Amino acid sequence: MAVGIGYDVHRLAPGRRLVLGGVEFTSAVGLVGHSDADVATHAIMDALLGAAALGDIGQHFPPDNPRFANANSIELLGEVVGLLAAHGWTVGNLDVTIIAEHPKILPRAREMREHLGEATGIGPGHVSVKATTNEGLGFIGRGEGIAAFAVAEILPRSNHPRNGSDVGA
Repeated sequence: MAVGIGYDVHRLAPGRRLVLGGVEFTSAVGLVGHSDADVATHAIMDALLGAAALGDIGQHFPPDNPRFANANSIELLGEVVGLLAAHGWTVGNLDVTIIAEHPKILPRAREMREHLGEATGIGPGHVSVKATTNEGLGFIGRGEGIAAFAVAEILPRSNHPRNGSDVGA
């Protein structure tokens, strides 16, 4: 197995959609970015790419490429999963922590796990979504932005439990 860590942060501004883990939240402000600026999904993508030593999302989805303007990050996550497969890897497990003063994440965490699990082919049972605040400290604490950390485990495709082998036995 291989493990990677990812981090992303975007500022909040009026007139933007707020999308986290593929789920749109009702909010007066949204995350600013070239794509939908989904920090949770971006952190997961970087964790997956890092685990496979395949660079980062900026290399694969450059912000100056018009193809990715307002892109759906869940769809981009699917492209990352395809890239991993092309290199002999499959996703094993995902864990993401969202750092935000608002919105409340817990009421929508299950929905996020379902979107992320479907996009990666591992199902929601292998996806953890957690959240915390920044206790009023810094730009996140002032409600100026949202950040996320993610850890991803990837497995060689031939060793994935869904392929009939006994990983860890």
